[in-house]
Amino acid sequence: MIKNLLERSKNSRLWHSSSNRTAGSPAWNIITLGIALLVSIPICTIIANLFVSSGDIWQHLASTVLPDYIRNSLWLMFGVGTGIFIIGVGTAWLVTMCTFPGSKQFRWLLILPMAVPAYLLAYTYTDFLSFEGPVQMFIRSTTGWGYGEYWFPNIRSLWGAILLMSLVFFPYVYLLTRAAFLEQSASLLEASRSLGASSLESFFKIALPLARPSIAAGMALALMETLNDFGTVDYFGVQTFTTGIYRTWFGLGERVAAAQLSGFLLLFILFLILLERWSRSQMNTTQNSTGRYKRLTLYKLHGWKAWGSTLFCSFPIVFGFLIPVGILFEMMLSNLDTAIDARFIEFGLNTILVASIAGVTALLVALILAYGTRLRPTLLTKTATKIGSMGYAIPGSVIAVGILIPFGWVDNTVDSWMREYAGFSTGLILSGTIVALIFAYVVRFLAVAFNTVEASLGKITQNMDEAARGMGFTFGKILRKVHVPMMSGSLFAAIMLVVVDVIKELPATLIVRPFNFDTLAVQVYRLASDERLAESSGAALAIVLVGLIPVIILSRSIAKTRKTDGDTT
Repeated sequence: MIKNLLERSKNSRLWHSSSNRTAGSPAWNIITLGIALLVSIPICTIIANLFVSSGDIWQHLASTVLPDYIRNSLWLMFGVGTGIFIIGVGTAWLVTMCTFPGSKQFRWLLILPMAVPAYLLAYTYTDFLSFEGPVQMFIRSTTGWGYGEYWFPNIRSLWGAILLMSLVFFPYVYLLTRAAFLEQSASLLEASRSLGASSLESFFKIALPLARPSIAAGMALALMETLNDFGTVDYFGVQTFTTGIYRTWFGLGERVAAAQLSGFLLLFILFLILLERWSRSQMNTTQNSTGRYKRLTLYKLHGWKAWGSTLFCSFPIVFGFLIPVGILFEMMLSNLDTAIDARFIEFGLNTILVASIAGVTALLVALILAYGTRLRPTLLTKTATKIGSMGYAIPGSVIAVGILIPFGWVDNTVDSWMREYAGFSTGLILSGTIVALIFAYVVRFLAVAFNTVEASLGKITQNMDEAARGMGFTFGKILRKVHVPMMSGSLFAAIMLVVVDVIKELPATLIVRPFNFDTLAVQVYRLASDERLAESSGAALAIVLVGLIPVIILSRSIAKTRKTDGDTT
């Protein structure tokens, strides 16, 4: 069909009309701006509430817990940043530039920890390292020591949260850094070798400086996830902004103060967003100026260096994926009656329902925004679209607060009006409903779908659009008949990525979900908080298995790259 369109439109006058390339449709422009404004409501609400007085509650928070929120958040960022830098950059260099036992397998195995949410690691390792857990029981049985006769570190602490988050967030740095290493010039690295530089000297003096933008971008994304985390820090008793927002909202009932805490957290996020944007712009410059000239010659490691590299790459895989998944699997097999029961099926169906609706909705919104920007790429349209799709950088707790405040105002206004003029109460129409929950998911994960759709849409030339216009197709028909069929694979991938993120999302679900409506993530959090991890093992393992979907997609993309780059991938 696409080929026929091109052939039949060659003689059309519109084929040569440059004015139609970006003319677009005013209706599409209005729709694009309207949707972008709608999904920007949570952020605008948070900003607006910064100027609303919250009485004495803000002074109370500022003098008591706010310093702890700031201090712990900064320590988390510093600790996790250090951990993901060491693990992510180190493993990326080893599997890309060196050969050692298992190096080829580690290229895709190192992505596996991304499938495990940080809060699941917190629950499993707390049980694994507890006094009644297998590790301390082995120590006591081997040494004969009793209670209080030996010291054992407490995983439920700030350092424990830093360690576990580093194990699951380092793939962000690993993937981008590895891509940067693959794009670097082989001539520069081989020149350093000819001058007698060792592999470490080449790494620190050439490869690492050139990869700094990619490393910074990966660290920015990982630190955004660190600030978004709720389950880990709440379970470990570490007071951060996400736990503070939740407690201020539900414990104190202070919505304005919760919004102001959310605004304070946005300052951290703004810094990370600017860092990520700067890094992205620098990546293009670096890659263009240091393109690959020929196939890289890998460093062949021997002896203790080779086995040390194998051990270093195995560490995050074993402790970030194999051990927690093994613990959950063993718990599920030992408690099948309670781990997989009627409640598991009910919560699984709830999760699939909201995740599917959110995935399809996010895809439709992303498709409209990306296509509207393609038709009229004005500064206003681009800016509105970028603001509307930045929700992925905003913690789920912040988005939840930014949604419930305006939704609650609408509900109260409509209810008051109906009571006065109709004589009955409408109750909750928006807040506390699945509609609000779906909206929160769409705002939170719209960027995942938008980036996928935008990248796929960008591969379709404008000549395709002009060919269809020459045949009398409207803009909407072009999208349905031309673009959507060509992008079907990317559209499916976009839905699946959003679905997986929704299934793992905890803070937004906890705050926005309707009464007596729980998902698998909420059930795991609730049971683990009550020290009933064995009962939650089925739901937790289901989340991990679903989380493997994007890992498989990434692994397949790496496999395709490997075919073109040979041994350098």
